[in-house]
Amino acid sequence: MNAKHRILVIEDQAPMRRNIALMLQLEGYEVDTAENGRVGLEKARAQKPDLIICDVMMPELDGYGVVQALRAEPATALLPFVFLTARGDRADQRIGMNFGADDYLTKPVVREDLLAAVETRLARAEAVEARVQDAAANASFSPDFSSAGPLQRHLGLTGREAEVLLWVAQGKSNGDVAIILEMSEKTVKQHLGSVFQKLGVESRTAATVRALEILSNSR
Repeated sequence: MNAKHRILVIEDQAPMRRNIALMLQLEGYEVDTAENGRVGLEKARAQKPDLIICDVMMPELDGYGVVQALRAEPATALLPFVFLTARGDRADQRIGMNFGADDYLTKPVVREDLLAAVETRLARAEAVEARVQDAAANASFSPDFSSAGPLQRHLGLTGREAEVLLWVAQGKSNGDVAIILEMSEKTVKQHLGSVFQKLGVESRTAATVRALEILSNSR
């Protein structure tokens, strides 16, 4: 199963790059590597990997530049993206996720943490894709995730509820949303409960489909 997934590792330190690639290859993943952000961005655009693991501080183009460029292009906008960095406090995590990262691993990365992050993000990406494809059977979706405004206006949500739904619609977990929006997971759950009630739905999937409809039609 893993052999079907291609992972791109962007890391300027050769020993670290080889180590991460080897850990993934031993688990059956198909791995490609890039020595800096510029090369990594070119490979991501050309190869469309299933997931990217990317260092933050690199020459020519840093990790923030890579993820911003990918998120701005429809073909790579939802590509799972994991930052790898020596800095691991919540402020740095928040910056990375606000730029569009899905997860954040701290160097030196532990094998179990690496594999868990990869498996979780691939599974979540597949689930989001399945939801979109299922919904697309009845509608044509091309969502614009740049603003929560349409969700607030069309669904009668508060600003904070709309922001939470915007990130949930992109496949983010409650923990991810808590970091991005600087709130507790309990608060995220409370906002989601209110969103479900206002939309008349009972699940994240149903709320996501409704959000995708609104965000597609507002383009």
